[in-house]
Amino acid sequence: MLKLLKLRKQAGFTLIELMIVIAIIGILAAVAIPAYQDYIARAQASEAASLLSGLKTNMSEYIGNNGACPSRVVAPSVTAGSTQINGTIAGKYVASIAIDTAHATAADCGLLATFAATGVNANLTSKTVTLWTTSNGQRWTCAAGATNGLGANYLPAGCK
Repeated sequence: MLKLLKLRKQAGFTLIELMIVIAIIGILAAVAIPAYQDYIARAQASEAASLLSGLKTNMSEYIGNNGACPSRVVAPSVTAGSTQINGTIAGKYVASIAIDTAHATAADCGLLATFAATGVNANLTSKTVTLWTTSNGQRWTCAAGATNGLGANYLPAGCK
């Protein structure tokens, strides 16, 4: 009889082994999900930097020709008035791009991107990023907006 017990092979995992595997998977998920959410937020935030950078040339030209900041950014399909520049004014995650009133002086001109209120990572909801120039469009600076600014860890690489 003792011989029969020794010959018997184990068939499958025990309950404790399965519980250990499930616990390990739970720990890995608890670490991975927040990291992935941060990755998504940074990827979505890069759209703002891209849209703002696309307006640098138009802004520099306007400043060079007029010696002042434009009053408004209008869509490319709209004929720009004498105090306006054309440019992309929204994206998938960016709700609007406008002239940044905090940087709208004779020496400073800025653009402000505001993220959408819905359809965007919760860390970006309605937050702002600003891109402004000094020295007549020769030097550009990017940072979190003065009001409701985007957190430093979500700023695109060009803004840090």
